[in-house]
Amino acid sequence: MDTLEKHPQCPDSPSRPQPWSVDAVVALFDLPFADLMFRAQTVHRENHDPNAVQRSTLLSIKTGGCPEDCGYCPQAARHDTGVDNEPMMSVDAVVEAARSAKANGATRFCMGAAWRSPKQRDLEPVLAMVRQVRALGLETCATLGMLKPGQAGQLREAGLDYYNHNLDTAPEFYGDIVSTRTQQDRLDTLAQVRSAGMNVCCGGIVGMGETRRQRAGLIATLANLDPCPESVPINHLVRVPGTPLENEDALDPLEFVRTVAVARITMPRAMVRLSAGREEMSEAVQALCFLAGANSVFYGDRLLTTGNPDVERDHALFDRLGIHGLEPATGH
Repeated sequence: MDTLEKHPQCPDSPSRPQPWSVDAVVALFDLPFADLMFRAQTVHRENHDPNAVQRSTLLSIKTGGCPEDCGYCPQAARHDTGVDNEPMMSVDAVVEAARSAKANGATRFCMGAAWRSPKQRDLEPVLAMVRQVRALGLETCATLGMLKPGQAGQLREAGLDYYNHNLDTAPEFYGDIVSTRTQQDRLDTLAQVRSAGMNVCCGGIVGMGETRRQRAGLIATLANLDPCPESVPINHLVRVPGTPLENEDALDPLEFVRTVAVARITMPRAMVRLSAGREEMSEAVQALCFLAGANSVFYGDRLLTTGNPDVERDHALFDRLGIHGLEPATGH
């Protein structure tokens, strides 16, 4: 491992760290598995409680009917997946769901809406949701699509802690997955989020037919954001019938673990979130992901429109692994 490049990512000082080259990230992926896990666990312990996992709940507040054509998404209107176009939930219903999530141990609540970009009339009730969910003492996150000028500031003023906007995949593979927007569109929204003073939640999806080098390209792009994201969701493709990727070959589970480990090494202080696809992972693979540096999970029986391990199963797994919940951030 001594021959690998070392990069002090995301330092407290305002100076920009040396960027991660794609070749350097590929070199991490290519390490013997034991060496990669040792390095990732070492970085993890230097920056986080190794036995703490944040429990997050994700709620779809507006489901289906999205005009985008993302190849992985069951909510795209042009994909016949059986997901109906539903109206936005009421503020009261969302707050009640957040209250239930907190009672079940969640400390972070994320609200997702299937929009390309929210209209101002759509944003108004979301702002009320953010204010009331945050008043419960939960960390708040929203994923609403691409933001128009000024909208990030409104969300920040309402008390939103994080805005989620994933880069999905490597720049050179992006056009194979989505044609209705560019990755630069996503970067532009992230820039607005940063300018508004919010934390960034930004990750991607693996298992969509990309190569290992392209997975490395995604991680390098994320790690080289200035600053890098505070929250990095690593999603495993859920092959939903009716989507263009429904017949994609399954990714080797150990390759997914490697991706988590590489994300931890390149973004030491980020919350690395074990996100979509956990329903299909064995408990052993999930345990390896925690060993590799994942320290947050989406928690509950649904993840937007696909399944997720239920609360009781998660409790049992965490108990067996000696994992405890991460306390909510102060200041709520």
